[in-house]
Amino acid sequence: MSNYKLVIFDWDGTLMDSVGKIVLSMQAAAKVLNLTPATFEQGKSIIGLSLSKGIEQLFPQSSTELQDKIEKEYKYQYLEVNNTPTPLFDNALKLLTSLKESNVLLAVATGKARPGLERVLNMTETEHLFDATRSASDCRSKPDPEMITSLLTELNIDACDAVMIGDTSFDMEMAKHANVDRIGVSFGAHAIDVLNQFEPKAIVHSLDELEKLLIHKNSTI
Repeated sequence: MSNYKLVIFDWDGTLMDSVGKIVLSMQAAAKVLNLTPATFEQGKSIIGLSLSKGIEQLFPQSSTELQDKIEKEYKYQYLEVNNTPTPLFDNALKLLTSLKESNVLLAVATGKARPGLERVLNMTETEHLFDATRSASDCRSKPDPEMITSLLTELNIDACDAVMIGDTSFDMEMAKHANVDRIGVSFGAHAIDVLNQFEPKAIVHSLDELEKLLIHKNSTI
């Protein structure tokens, strides 16, 4: 495989261990509104989509007004009520720092809204490591390729020189639509067999494994 000039990361379930908090907050929001909450697996299935798209998928029979109420209550539960920890995964900072020191451009493409992305970048003190970011506030929801194609344009990188790292089918499908290589991680929201449907170059089981793959890749001519 050729050297990558740009590595694009999903956030939730890829760099940050936040899947549990997202699902529990969505379940709590449904209960407050007297709705049948999604199962944990159903909740995991929509991670990666924009919040509005995810709610629409989980509660397809709900009116637009009710979906807006679910979104508002979810945000309240996530930000104010649920105290489930959301640390970066082990070796995330080491991976990002190593790539940066190898002169690789770094970017984020996330289903989070812009305020949510800015909050976690500040909380983890990682904003300075990324050359560009895209959120669901900036572009169409995954799996539309707009997040990736706009990053390629901004950073002046060809699709063949970029790779997308993600934990969901939406990440893999988005990258495939953008003609960008993709690497799946097995410790996030979606199962390996789901990720494999979109022909990733590899599936890794830790960020340490990912670092070895990418740093080796980028040191090979």
